[in-house]
Amino acid sequence: MCSGLFLLGMDLTVLNVAVPDLQAALGSSAGQTQWIVDAYALVLGGLVLTAGGVTDRIGRRRAFVMGLAVCALASWAGAVAAVPWQLIAARGAMGAGASLIMPATLSLISGLFPEPALRSRAIALWAAVGGVGGALGPVIGGWLVGHHSWRAVFWLNVPFATAVIVLTLLVVPSPPPSRTEPVDLPGTLLSASGLLGLVWAVIEGPARGWTSTPVLVVSALAAGLLTVFGVWLRRADAPLLPRRVLRRDITVPAAALSMMAFGMFGALFVVSLYLQGVLGCTPWQAGLRTLPLPAALVAGAALAALLTARLTHRSVMVGGLATVAGAFALLSRTTTHSGYPHLALVQVIAGVGAGLTAAAGTAAVMDAVGEEHAGVGSAVNDATRQVGATLGVAVQGSVLATVYRDRMSAALTGTGPGGMPSGATDSVVAAALAARHAAPGVRSHLLAAATDAFVAGLTRSAWVAGAVAVAGAVAVWRGLPRLPAALRVPREEMSTTPSGSP
Repeated sequence: MCSGLFLLGMDLTVLNVAVPDLQAALGSSAGQTQWIVDAYALVLGGLVLTAGGVTDRIGRRRAFVMGLAVCALASWAGAVAAVPWQLIAARGAMGAGASLIMPATLSLISGLFPEPALRSRAIALWAAVGGVGGALGPVIGGWLVGHHSWRAVFWLNVPFATAVIVLTLLVVPSPPPSRTEPVDLPGTLLSASGLLGLVWAVIEGPARGWTSTPVLVVSALAAGLLTVFGVWLRRADAPLLPRRVLRRDITVPAAALSMMAFGMFGALFVVSLYLQGVLGCTPWQAGLRTLPLPAALVAGAALAALLTARLTHRSVMVGGLATVAGAFALLSRTTTHSGYPHLALVQVIAGVGAGLTAAAGTAAVMDAVGEEHAGVGSAVNDATRQVGATLGVAVQGSVLATVYRDRMSAALTGTGPGGMPSGATDSVVAAALAARHAAPGVRSHLLAAATDAFVAGLTRSAWVAGAVAVAGAVAVWRGLPRLPAALRVPREEMSTTPSGSP
């Protein structure tokens, strides 16, 4: 189960360091490139709620195997893509397969460990592996791009997924389906289309203008669809999310996980560009320099397994989110002279905080939903986290692009006899390429301006991520009970306790 989850997490971030090579090979625009990165997480986040219900209806092991097979076929399609739209479609299909994988892994693991202590340890391992897969994505992608090409990133998935399918059929038990009611198609369409419109608006905002008619119209449409989805959940006979899954002790930690993913995955995307565009690392070198993050994440998840035996999920999550916020506050202090040691320290602090939050938050969700709704509970946990990751990349990438473009436009207006070098305001990588063909007197000014503009965008995106992490900590502190679950008396027991009983 964790091997499949590792593959899923890796695919979320493996393209981050391949962006420059991919742009050069396919000639994709900045918007198309961001869609290539975001399509996977967007489809995963949009369909995982439905996939959780499907998993409970067709069997969790069968759903897991089907998801792996879809990922393998879509990866093959991505490896042979010739134009950007084909790669975007392949990444979206990979996300559809991943939407079956993720809820199946967590619900199967939860069912295999009914004992609370063992379940907490198993979920901590699950959370650590998922985070490590995402954090190691740039390392693996960097090595593949450096030694082969960006297409190797997709070819890798085919034998990996095939091997996990074989191992699953050999060693993973197959519990019978636990639900028979029909899938909530209206709820599925409302949630998926609403999220798609929201992320489209965020991605296209910098290029088209935040007040442009298309962005405003799609934003309003997305908000309306998501509002109708919320109303539908309360009125439908068999809603996409059972009403008991909408309790505060489930929605609050799930929302906090979304906020953590918003900050971490968005920052990983921005940092990968910083390592290559500002510090001059190759894709492989950039991947190696993100290793402190997964190492610290494993340590944080292991620490969470120990702390939850003595503290509440609430306390551990608040501590984790506060640690993540501290890391982003430090990242916001980055200057053009900070260098890699500063970035390594940020990764260590953020990794520990993310490990604490992911392990404790997932355990809180799964403890609250119970075995009967493990598939849907896992889907809620996964959907909120993946939507957070998608929006994190989109929002932080958009903030970075907006600040960079504004700074570069102001710095380079009137530069050289021909004005601003073509493409210099698109990205820091494009500015470096433009500098090679610029006049000698312009080259140094162009590179300095690009570095300054990128760092300004990075610090602004760090402030956004830090604010979201703080909001998550406040939500958990105010929204979750202070006592451990084992010490709380359910309301139904209180109502049936005879008068005078202890």
